[in-house]
Amino acid sequence: MEHPLILQMQGITKVFPGVRALDDVTLKVRRGDIHAICGENGAGKSTLMKVLSGVYPHGTYEGQIIYNGSEIAFKNIKESEKAGIAIIHQELTMIPELSITENIFLGNEVVKHGLIDWDTARHLTVDLLLKVGLTIDPGTLIKHLGVGQQQLVEIAKALSKNVKLLILDEPTSALNEADSANLLNLMRELKKRDITCIMISHKLNEIAAISDAVTVIRDGRTVDTYDVEAGRVDEDRIIRAMVGRSIENRYPEHTSHPGEIIFEVSDWCVEDPQIAGRLVCKHSNFNVRAGEIVGFAGLMGAGRTELMRSIFGHNYGIYLGGTVKIKGKEVHMNSVASAIKHGLAYVPEDRKSLGLNLIDSIRTTIVSANLKAIKRGSLLDPDKEFQAADKYRHSLNIKTPNVDTGVNTLSGGNQQKVVLGKWMFTEPDVLILDEPTRGIDVGAKYEIYRLIHALADQGKAVILVSSELPELLGMADRIYTIFEGSISGELNCSEANQEKLMRVMTNTSVAESNQERAEL
Repeated sequence: MEHPLILQMQGITKVFPGVRALDDVTLKVRRGDIHAICGENGAGKSTLMKVLSGVYPHGTYEGQIIYNGSEIAFKNIKESEKAGIAIIHQELTMIPELSITENIFLGNEVVKHGLIDWDTARHLTVDLLLKVGLTIDPGTLIKHLGVGQQQLVEIAKALSKNVKLLILDEPTSALNEADSANLLNLMRELKKRDITCIMISHKLNEIAAISDAVTVIRDGRTVDTYDVEAGRVDEDRIIRAMVGRSIENRYPEHTSHPGEIIFEVSDWCVEDPQIAGRLVCKHSNFNVRAGEIVGFAGLMGAGRTELMRSIFGHNYGIYLGGTVKIKGKEVHMNSVASAIKHGLAYVPEDRKSLGLNLIDSIRTTIVSANLKAIKRGSLLDPDKEFQAADKYRHSLNIKTPNVDTGVNTLSGGNQQKVVLGKWMFTEPDVLILDEPTRGIDVGAKYEIYRLIHALADQGKAVILVSSELPELLGMADRIYTIFEGSISGELNCSEANQEKLMRVMTNTSVAESNQERAEL
């Protein structure tokens, strides 16, 4: 039996100065369903949800919203929450220095005789945490929780307000596989309690696993919507609708022409900066050739990022030993500035906190790692700055009208292109890309892949760190695997598959791994 509609959004149009973010969008959601919304970065998904939840109040948009059979006109978030609508934003909104209880009831305090009743609030918090599968002290400070646990606390906060419609904006983008699976299971439990979920996601495998219906938005318009039968999501149909074309192969065709070894790391050892005696990098050895894309695979916490950051100017941990050679010559890079000077570039996995200054413009960001290139005498030349930034705006297809746009206003895919442009402007010989496609859609991913191929074709040595094994197999020439801080294997991609990689990543048997490598 088909459930009745809990939500209808009809003819929703939202205009910002110079931009039509939403154009006559329609969305219908059935009660008790998990409804997925897909689309490229910048397509209008989050804007639509902000219209629904009152972030953009009635009067700032055109169109009609019918919720639980009645037309609604929310003036703010407080009104939408009172009606049972809650939104979990991609960027978590809790205050790190406050406890779980304080965060859950912030702005919605339990009051008794004119005072906050903390005992009752704590008891209620324990019950709410149990509903989302957490058994931790409600007095724990948010800053001491992992991202997955923080996400669950956000949902517990929504449940405290008797939520009927829960909106999750890219809920698993920053989670590891275990936490992602836990969150999807929780959504299934919420469904059993007749709570409707709208999930914005780029991850087609998760959409296939959990959604009852899918709506695709492109360039601010609804382009496709359909029901899903028991996990039978047509991924190709979603991709075609998202990007407006068919992507026959999600990884562009590319012929590699590796040259001589230009980057070599030997016996690299680094100690954990917080736990004395714990090695996060244990005698690591690897090399990369000119024009070669070398992948690094490993489970969460294996030490991939720690290895790359420690090499890039000793940016992480306590250096204990090891050597780096560039073009056969040993180099010492004990600062980020010296790493850049020796031709290294590093695109970090967390672009917002490590790769960008969010209050800067595109123009100042792109030149920031190579200011000497835009100097005239002892002063910075604004004309050179503009020319450099505009060159990368065009060549990287950064979707913005001009380079004075703030990077904080860009979609995730365009922010990633800005970070790439910043490091390409340093003209590096070795480019380390740490999760370069995390949190961006399939269309933007394809563009990033083409840029990576172009860098390799220019003779750059490219290191690609990724938690997505299909991405590594589709893009890399060789793959090193890391297990508990040690490089546990090396495979040629032409003969590798996900099962072989997983066996070496989990170090199932060192002897077995070595035998497999010998056979390859």
